[in-house]
Amino acid sequence: MRNKGLIIALTVIVTALCGYFLFFTYVSRGVQDKAVAYATKNGKLDEKLRQHYLDSVWRAPVFGPYTYRDVRQSELGLGLDLKGGMHVTLEVSPVEIVRAMSGNSKDPAFNQAISRAQQLQKTNSGTPFTALFAQQYRELAPGKPLARIFANTTNKGRGIDINSTDEKVIGAIDKEVEEAIDRSFDILRTRVDKFGVNQPSIQRVKGTGRLQIELPGVDNPDRVRKLLQGQAKLEFWEVWAQNEVGPYLMQLDQALAAKEALAKASGNTDATTAATTDTAATAAAGDSTSLAAQLAKKDKATAAAKTDSAAANKGGALSRLFTMPGGLGVNVRDTARMNALLRSDEARATLPPNLSLLWSAKPITLDKQEFLRLVPVKKDRNGGAAPLTGEVVSDARQDYDQGGRPEVSVGMNPSGARRWQKMTAANIGRQVAIVLDDYVYSDPVVQSEIAGGNTSISGNFTIEEAQDLAQVLKAGKLPAPTRIVEEAVVGPSLGREAINQGLYSSLAGVVIIMLFMAVYYGRAGMVADVALLFNLFLILGVLAQFGTALTLPGIAGLILVIGMSVDANVLIFERIREELNHGLGLQDAIAKGYSRAFSAIFDSNVTTMLIAVILGFFGTGPVQNFAITLGIGVLTSFLAAVFVSRLIIEWLTKGKETSKISFSTFLSRNLFQNLNFDIVGKRKIAYTFSAVFIIIGFVLMAVQGGPNLGVDFMGGRAYVVDFNKDMVASDVRDAISPSFEGAGLEVKQFGAPNRLRITTGYLADDESVAADARVVTALNNGLQKFSADAPEIKSTSKVGATIADDIKRTSMLSLGLTLLGIFVYVLFRFEKWQYSMAAVVALFHDALLVIAAYPIARVFGLNYEMDQIFVAAVLTIIGFSMNDTVVIYDRIREYLRENPKLTFAQVVNPALNSTFSRTMITFTTVFLVVVVLYIFGGETLRSFSFAMIIGVIFGTYSSLFIATPIILDTYGKKEIRERAAAGEDVTTTPGDAPKLNTAATV
Repeated sequence: MRNKGLIIALTVIVTALCGYFLFFTYVSRGVQDKAVAYATKNGKLDEKLRQHYLDSVWRAPVFGPYTYRDVRQSELGLGLDLKGGMHVTLEVSPVEIVRAMSGNSKDPAFNQAISRAQQLQKTNSGTPFTALFAQQYRELAPGKPLARIFANTTNKGRGIDINSTDEKVIGAIDKEVEEAIDRSFDILRTRVDKFGVNQPSIQRVKGTGRLQIELPGVDNPDRVRKLLQGQAKLEFWEVWAQNEVGPYLMQLDQALAAKEALAKASGNTDATTAATTDTAATAAAGDSTSLAAQLAKKDKATAAAKTDSAAANKGGALSRLFTMPGGLGVNVRDTARMNALLRSDEARATLPPNLSLLWSAKPITLDKQEFLRLVPVKKDRNGGAAPLTGEVVSDARQDYDQGGRPEVSVGMNPSGARRWQKMTAANIGRQVAIVLDDYVYSDPVVQSEIAGGNTSISGNFTIEEAQDLAQVLKAGKLPAPTRIVEEAVVGPSLGREAINQGLYSSLAGVVIIMLFMAVYYGRAGMVADVALLFNLFLILGVLAQFGTALTLPGIAGLILVIGMSVDANVLIFERIREELNHGLGLQDAIAKGYSRAFSAIFDSNVTTMLIAVILGFFGTGPVQNFAITLGIGVLTSFLAAVFVSRLIIEWLTKGKETSKISFSTFLSRNLFQNLNFDIVGKRKIAYTFSAVFIIIGFVLMAVQGGPNLGVDFMGGRAYVVDFNKDMVASDVRDAISPSFEGAGLEVKQFGAPNRLRITTGYLADDESVAADARVVTALNNGLQKFSADAPEIKSTSKVGATIADDIKRTSMLSLGLTLLGIFVYVLFRFEKWQYSMAAVVALFHDALLVIAAYPIARVFGLNYEMDQIFVAAVLTIIGFSMNDTVVIYDRIREYLRENPKLTFAQVVNPALNSTFSRTMITFTTVFLVVVVLYIFGGETLRSFSFAMIIGVIFGTYSSLFIATPIILDTYGKKEIRERAAAGEDVTTTPGDAPKLNTAATV
């Protein structure tokens, strides 16, 4: 073996590095075990005590100079599906950036173009928002350049002037949007790093305005949502005095009362009137000088509500909504009605343009009811910026006020300190509102001028809320709002189950493969087992080195890599057995076996790596983790199977022509020997079978209403719900269906009789947090019938309609690029387009067979969704099938080089028969692995493993009966005609077995 010293050195270095990083994992697990032991009393684990122990050693040395914090950063982490936690995909909205660059233009065509572009973005997610906006603006304002909107002082430094072309303006906007996404990434990374979870992850999704964030172990999703979506737009505003704002509100109330009277007189009960007249609550007794008391003054007699004149004189909808005792506040249940009133034409006509009513951030509980205050802030008449904003904040920290209540202390830079001093001096005896993201956190009365730039924000905070607020203020304001377009929350109990399922399937898969190799190849098989374990060690070590968390799809990739990596040893050992059967000595047979197997192993690894790269580039979340594990596994498998196993075998046989090492046992010695099947002769039967199977599958799919697409492709929300007893899915579906107002709904068992997965398209187009809450409320209302069965939501997931469209697009693109990449590579390696075409047709055939198998399986009660993991399975099947095909192609090429007088048709059957043993052994090992994964891998991977079982069967079948026979039908017959015309003897039929020249192999 060439460069043996270099290979040994490389192996030692990689092994040492992997061992070093995996040792950190061992140390970390030891600390965690001590924490559990410390917190366990009388057989019960106290979670708070466990966390207290871990916090106490967070910065303390636990191994030499390394603290527990250092160790955790270098260990092999667990993903959300194994540990529990939250995965979020955020989208940075470009709308606010476009508006800001326009100087908040009031141009009707500009604002209408933005609205249209927002709607179009939902169904054209692949097109940038700015392109859609420009297109709509040209339609609405033909002949009017964008420069007339964007040529302002704000954009002078961006190179936009009145003569700029539309393309230049859009280019400047695109650049600003890109910079805003980068700034958002940096700000959110700072927030995430300070959140306090171990091994958080944040990354940008290439080619989009999206950011992916993973927070393992978090148990408060609402807190995470607030932390990530809060823009941190901090503003300080002057507040209107009650006697200043009172007359305007009284005037608005009278205008609304008059409108109600007019509507009643005409018999018109439109939606606005109906929405504002169903609340007749009166204000409780309070401060008689307060505006609320003034607005609430009504005759106690109910006749006021029964006559038109009384309605006009005694008060309207506004006064009926102000029900908070002693203040300008609204019951929480009435906030939507109040918002509608404040957006009404009457409000716009009555209230001054520099008056803005902002909600308080948190409700106040009075008389067992919750109220939200409205604070009248004094804004600029022209919509300008606040007198003081968050840009001046230099420091923010959680603190306590004089009463021991949590608050946030804010420090300002010198410029901010001077402006704050001036602002407070001008408002002594008046209120100043501290506003964050358009919510008032506090509005204290200024007692005296405040110098030094220090102030505090109070707001009935918990300690966690004060800490989070301090973090977002210190990290800075996001340049644009963000919204959650994809979300997954996994409970810790499901994570523990997933660990057990992944562990069992991993161990079972490894043990089965090791036993099979030992039984089939004897001591050589044991060498392969050592290489297999070494490969597993390398994969885990590399994952730890790069800080990649191990997830359930990662375990699937790991098991698959283990199964497929055996293929390299199978190829080598089968070659060695052939050389030994041809009479070569042991040393020569080993050298020749490794040499001749190398090209097939290299080609099959390249095609698998190609798939891993495409999945890693276009995939997200679980698919990407699967791709990373698969890609690492391809590299480590090549090192372990080709080089490490050879080092061991050469060491065992060094200086010996006979050795105790064997490459077969009595069970396998004569198995698959001297085969002479007419495989290509059965190709037309195979063509017919495949066509019938695909047609049946797609007809059934149409009858069933289309493919059973998962949330990934359809958009919507999914919930895993546990009950305390076994449940019938159809009964639960019937009970909750009315709550979802006829929207798409699927309820099915999920891994256990007492566990259901509920998927719905209800409000799928609405990605807001409010919509999330509405769907959960609808689900809980529907489950009230089963309250005695203690339903509990264990995990949730959400995929917005926009990102679902993206996932479908990238999935199709991934499949197309994979087939194109394989076509080009096979053409490069085998130099005939017919080889590439046959390979791609066979692989596309495999994908169609797997897709067709899903509706057929539904007929037999196996109902699996097609989601991102399904796409990963299809691409992996393509890789597996391509491995088989490449090995056969490689043998055909070898036979043609050694027997130049023979035609393709004459060598095709011998090549298929000579590689048949390798094909069946590889099929058996991978098939056993995916069956184990199907049984023990858990419900999350059930669809993946089902697809793999079908794919391994049909992938092996297509390599034998589809791929190579297609070459015979396109190239082989043409070659026969051409060589016959040249006078050559080509009478041998494909079913014959001509005598091959084996001089090169003997």
